[in-house]
Amino acid sequence: MTRVIKVGIGLAVLAVAITAMNLRAGISSLAPVIGQVAESFGISNSTAGMLTSLPGFCFAVMGWLAVPISKRMGLSPTLVAGSAALLVGLAIRPFVNNYLPFLLLTMLLIAGIAVANILLPAWIKKHSRGTNQVRLMMIYTAVLGGSGAIGPLSALLFSGSSAWRWALGIWVVPVIVQVLVWVIVISKTKRDAPSTDVIPDSGVLDGAAKLSAVKNISNPGGSLIKSPTAIAMMLFFGIQSSGAYAQMGWLPAILVEAGVSETIASIALAVLGGFNVIGGVLMPWLLSRMNNVLPLPIILGSVTTMGWLGVMFAPTAMPLLWASLLGIGGMCFPLALALLTARTRSPLVTARLSGFVQPGGYIIAGIVPLLMGFLYSATGSWDAALILVTIMSLALIGLGIRASHKIYIDDELAQQG
Repeated sequence: MTRVIKVGIGLAVLAVAITAMNLRAGISSLAPVIGQVAESFGISNSTAGMLTSLPGFCFAVMGWLAVPISKRMGLSPTLVAGSAALLVGLAIRPFVNNYLPFLLLTMLLIAGIAVANILLPAWIKKHSRGTNQVRLMMIYTAVLGGSGAIGPLSALLFSGSSAWRWALGIWVVPVIVQVLVWVIVISKTKRDAPSTDVIPDSGVLDGAAKLSAVKNISNPGGSLIKSPTAIAMMLFFGIQSSGAYAQMGWLPAILVEAGVSETIASIALAVLGGFNVIGGVLMPWLLSRMNNVLPLPIILGSVTTMGWLGVMFAPTAMPLLWASLLGIGGMCFPLALALLTARTRSPLVTARLSGFVQPGGYIIAGIVPLLMGFLYSATGSWDAALILVTIMSLALIGLGIRASHKIYIDDELAQQG
C-alpha cells in the first residue's frame, strides 16, 4: 500500500523541532534549583531527590500506555493530548506552595513528555519517507539534545527567593507554541493510527519466510520479548539512559563535593547537552550511510567509561574534559533513537518497538539514580556509585554491538510465526 503523506515537510519540521525542544527542558531545568525547591517546601534533599528518578518511572508507565492509546485515537491526536498535559503541568507547577501538588504536576508534565518520546519516531515514520525521514530524525535527536543542554541554564537568568519558580515556569512559552502547531497538524492528519503499510524488502528473508513477513506486516504479531535485537536495544537504551540521568541528577553534586565550583559544575552539565546536539545530527546521518555501524557503540562506550574514570580519580583536574567525554559517549542516546526507525519497516512496528524499548529502558534509568543515592548514603562516598556507572558503561559496548546489527525487527517477529 502506498502511503499518502498529508503533512508538508515544512510543517513536519516545525512540529518535530518544537516538540523535541520541549522534551527535556522541563526536566533538566529542575536539577540546578532542586535545593531551592526543597527549601521552599520544607522537605529534605533526599525527598526532593526522588524527582531525579521520577522521569524514568513515568516514562515507563506512559510508554506502555502510549501505543494502545495511539491505536485508538491516532498518533497526532495522542501527541496533542500529551502536549496539553505538558502545558498544564508546566503552567501550574511554579505557583504551588506544597510539595504534593508539585510532585503530581511534575508527574503530569513528564507523562506528556513521555507520550512524545514514544510516539514521535512512529509519527516520523508514518508521515515521511526517504531523505526527509532521515532529516526529521536528525532534527528530532539534535534538538532533543539541545533541550537537555539549555534546560539547566534558565536557573542562571533569575535570582531571589522566587528564582526557582521563574526558572521552571519560563519553559511554558515554547510549549504553548507546541500545542498550537499540533492543532494545525491534526487538522491535516485527522486520525492517523500507526499503520502497517510498508512491505519488507528482500534484504533479510527469502522464500516462505518472506511470504510470512508480508502476511505479518499487515497484522504484525509476535512478541518483542522474543526478539533478540529488541531486547538488546532495550538494554542498550536503558543503560545509556541510566548514565544520562545519573549525570543530570548527580554529576554536579559529585563534582562540587570533590571541590569543583558550582559554576563549573553547571557548565559541565551544559557541555553534556551540547554534545547531545552534535550526536543528534550525526547519528541518524551515519546510520543512513554506513553499512556497518558496529564501531559506533564500541567507540562511544569506551569514551563514556573514560569519562566516568576521570570523574572518579581526578574530578578537579579537568572536569570539563570529563564532561566532554561523557557528552561524546552520550551520543549513544541519539544512536538508540535512530535505531528505532532504522531497524523497523512499518510505522506500527516502530511504535511497538518504541513502546517496548523506551519503557523498559526507563525503568532501568529510574532505578540507577536511586541506587546511586543509596550507595552514597550508605558509604558516605561517591566511589561505589561511580564504580557502578563505569561497569554499566562497559556493558554498553556489548549490547550496542548486538543492537547495531542490520536486522529488521519486523522480520524477527515474522519468523516467530
